[in-house]
This record gives sequence, C-alpha cells and structure tokens, in this order.
Amino acid sequence: MPNSRSATKRMRQNQARRVRNRMVKSTMRTQIKKVLEAVAQSDLARAEAELRVAAKKLDQAASKHIVHRNVAARVKSRLSHRVNRLKGAGAAASA
Repeated sequence: MPNSRSATKRMRQNQARRVRNRMVKSTMRTQIKKVLEAVAQSDLARAEAELRVAAKKLDQAASKHIVHRNVAARVKSRLSHRVNRLKGAGAAASA
C-alpha cells in the first residue's frame, strides 16, 4: 500500500488508466477478429466494412499511446493485404 497521499492518488489514476486501456485494447482486438472472420468466410463487402472500423480503432489506440503507431500500421497493412487478396480472388473467379 502507498504511504503518501500523492502515491495513493497515483495508484487510483493508474488503476483507472489500466481499465480504460484494457477496454480500448479489447475492442481493438475484437474488431481485428471480425475482419479475419469476414475474410475467412469470403465475405468481401463485410470484410471491407469491418476493415474500415478496425483501422479507425487501431489509429485511436495508437494516438492514445496504448499501442505503438508502428504496430497499428503493421496490423492495418496485414489486414488490408488479406482483404485485397480476397478482392483479387473474387475478380479472378468472375473472369
């Protein structure tokens, strides 16, 4: 337990931030899973829609320094690559 008043306040602040950060990370991960599920089901329209939301969630987490901006960029790149591969497969199948 903290010994000073400032340490007690710091502990309260850290707990509140931890809860908030976990919530943001959780919603971010859930959105990434939604994109991956849509890609797995070959649902291009849903995958593109979920990708837009996932990119927004990743950018928000990066701007709040919950994840590093390079991590957000890397995940967005990998997700968009999968969606674009799905787009290419759909175009090749229809041609």
